Amino acid sequence: MSAAGKPAIVLTRDERIVTLTLDRPEVLNAYDRQMRDEIFAALEWLHGEPEVSVLIVRGNGRAFSTGGDLREFGSAPSPLRAREVRQMRDVWGLWATLPCVAIAAVHGYAAGGGLEMALLCDLLVCASDARFGLPETGLGLIPGVGGTQTLPRAIGLGRAAAVLLAGEWLDARAAVRSGLALRAVPRPRLDATARALARRVARIEPSLLRVAKAAVRRGLDLPLAEGLGLERRLGSALGPSVE
Repeated sequence: MSAAGKPAIVLTRDERIVTLTLDRPEVLNAYDRQMRDEIFAALEWLHGEPEVSVLIVRGNGRAFSTGGDLREFGSAPSPLRAREVRQMRDVWGLWATLPCVAIAAVHGYAAGGGLEMALLCDLLVCASDARFGLPETGLGLIPGVGGTQTLPRAIGLGRAAAVLLAGEWLDARAAVRSGLALRAVPRPRLDATARALARRVARIEPSLLRVAKAAVRRGLDLPLAEGLGLERRLGSALGPSVE
């Protein structure tokens, strides 16, 4: 539970840009049920806000997020009940299908589910102190927020296997070299860098952004011919194209 029952996230809006701040700094923004519920509510709201173009996700305090709060392990009434809750509130599926563009602004640790949340975003910028890892296998677990699927797609199978299976950590420079992060900047410049990127994206008409994102996301696993067909169908909904 967050300290004194306070909210576990903070949402702010500046016209077409919404910022979601993970706000449990006392535990390095490890997420508990309260935070998951609040993220779920925020994502549901974003799915119904067509004028929002960009979501920035950031962490308060010394880290982006260290993943699931280990103090909650085993606290569910039963494995069956835990599975039912996940099915009723598919937080990560809702995040993966956001119509707006999501930008992760990562500093400090992005570990376990924290890295997986960042991977559910479309763009990632990081501070020079950022460190990325998926330590679940070393704890006898498997990543539970899609990391086995999203990380190989982001950085390639070989490098992802080193992180997933051998416990390798990526620093900021390695994250940029591998394509995980667009750029790494000094920590004091991170928020301004994320906002500048968000403003560039937000200049694009929201309906066009939604169609372009859908083409990229939905076409990722299609054969090229089918992906090109998807692009044509989605593009035709916007009107005549320039060829």
